[in-house]
Amino acid sequence: MHTPPATSPIALTIAGSDSGGGAGIQADLKTFHARGVHGLSAITAITSQNTRGVSAVHPVPQAHLRSQLAAVFDDFPIAAVKTGMLGRAATARLVAREMAARKPAWLVVDPVMIATSGARLLDEDAVAAMVEGLIPLADILTPNLPEAEALLGRRIRKPGDFDRAGEALLGLGAAGVLLKGGHAQVTGKAGRDEVVDRYYDARGVMELRHARLPVEGHGTGCTLASAIAAELAKGCAPRSAVRRAVAYVHRALAQGYRAGGGTVRILRH
Repeated sequence: MHTPPATSPIALTIAGSDSGGGAGIQADLKTFHARGVHGLSAITAITSQNTRGVSAVHPVPQAHLRSQLAAVFDDFPIAAVKTGMLGRAATARLVAREMAARKPAWLVVDPVMIATSGARLLDEDAVAAMVEGLIPLADILTPNLPEAEALLGRRIRKPGDFDRAGEALLGLGAAGVLLKGGHAQVTGKAGRDEVVDRYYDARGVMELRHARLPVEGHGTGCTLASAIAAELAKGCAPRSAVRRAVAYVHRALAQGYRAGGGTVRILRH
């Protein structure tokens, strides 16, 4: 673990709270600390959640979310911002307005739509609000395949679909797109199952391959986006930040543990 020095870069997560401690702002703040960054949070929603699933979601009132953002931006030199669960279209529009006005140096957008358990975490009309307002502000967008399909309105299945999807996602306005490959079945040269993440930017595509672990993790997407934001806050260039973050999540998942009665593993941040 990287212990933060006396003066640490500062990163902000704008996301939902996971009462089970495996995803959401809890995972984000653990990741920030592990990567040597001081973490701030603005909570968009409170979920009743454990390793078995999400049983309730309570959106935070817009006025209070706005006051959280004002409080942290008025006091801290925020180096990077990561957005996660937004839930409602009104929340997505509010966060987009705030980011456009405050212009953080780095913005990582994780378009959280579906929990690991299958619970929906983003309203249908919020997808359009995110595409229209927030994604064009993003330095890095981090969708998994189902999220990319929802953003683009088409299926991504064949090998050729991935690069076309990456280009289309860049066309939504983000400067870089990390298309996560955890939902795709890939067999590597050695005959082993692999996960292939693809990062797209103006320079082209960068592939990141690693062995698929025989476990299901809880909070991997939150952790990955937060790790990218942390590396950007420390001064890494986007491609380097993505490489480091992917490697970090792979290690954390490999060392993951069962904390509750569900089958998913909590990452060892």
